[in-house]
Amino acid sequence: MGANIKERIFGLDALRATAILMVVSSHVLWIYPKSNTFIPTLFELFGFWGVELFFVLSGFLIGSILYKTFIKENFTLKSVFHFLKRRWFRTLPNYYLVLILNILIAFFLGFSIENIGSYFLFLQNFASKSPAFFPESWSLSIEEYTYLLLPFSLFFLGLTKVKNKAKLFLLVIVALILVFWMNKFYYHSQNKISNLSEWNLNLKSVLIYRIDAILIGVLAAWFSFNYTSIWKQFKGVFALIGFGILFFLMFGIIPLNLTIEQNPFFWNVLYLPITSIAFAFLLPFFSEWKTYANPVLYPVELISKISYSIYLLHYSIILQLLKVFMDTTQMSITERHFFTFIYLTITFLLSYILYRFYEKPIMNWRDKQ
Repeated sequence: MGANIKERIFGLDALRATAILMVVSSHVLWIYPKSNTFIPTLFELFGFWGVELFFVLSGFLIGSILYKTFIKENFTLKSVFHFLKRRWFRTLPNYYLVLILNILIAFFLGFSIENIGSYFLFLQNFASKSPAFFPESWSLSIEEYTYLLLPFSLFFLGLTKVKNKAKLFLLVIVALILVFWMNKFYYHSQNKISNLSEWNLNLKSVLIYRIDAILIGVLAAWFSFNYTSIWKQFKGVFALIGFGILFFLMFGIIPLNLTIEQNPFFWNVLYLPITSIAFAFLLPFFSEWKTYANPVLYPVELISKISYSIYLLHYSIILQLLKVFMDTTQMSITERHFFTFIYLTITFLLSYILYRFYEKPIMNWRDKQ
């Protein structure tokens, strides 16, 4: 444990652990009656924020990997496929295992699946909302197509033999961000959004409108390499700006009449990029928080490590199955609390098992190749 801890960055583990706990906390709401009070509303926001934080963190990670490779090496197709092989070994085995489990469970329960083949190619939410089956998979499609788009874009523009590769990297990232941001403008011009549920299904969760969320994390990685002194010197200021933006998004929307009914342009075009930028501002502070200063913090590392397994298992596999066999609508509040405790215990236990005996051995094998 000690040697492993020294190799990890505590701040990024903390952000990753926070992200998955926010996602899980939002789905705990399904156990309780619908409420518009502050805590349930906050937990719903946490569910959204958790995935957005994952996007920015993922972009920061792959951006750092690709930037170092792009700058130091002749970025060839071999470089592209090496990157893809490592990412696919990290993401695809878990995804396909849980996808097949979901299919088997749906078949057992008599649940019909629409466009099942699209899930194997990550096309279920490419240009329109996902079917109801395996709903949390929408974010994984966005991740996987970013893994394809970014290195191939770098490769083809790299053929121009531009000498300043740092500026070329920046040009690629900014151009791609603008493309997907403009997609939001197009969506806004063609659609009339009337409520958050419609926005959530038809914009927030659709691939062609969302890849810029990850690319903003990539942009932060570029900044960390090219403006390292500013990154470190002003990390506290950046964190304050990030938290300030998040505070505004939490408490400033209604007073400023920026609800989706009153200002659909803000939600369709600006809200998602602003959220991604807010989380990107947190990265300098947390990425420089490198050490585990106290053994009490070691569970953060564990939650961070098993976060991908938690994300895949916690909702469609565990919570929905539990609710099939246990009717929470008839439970007292005490029984609901106990149900929540059982649900969380099963989630973390099964996620650890999946990580320890499936995900980690595959990654170990990958690293030996």
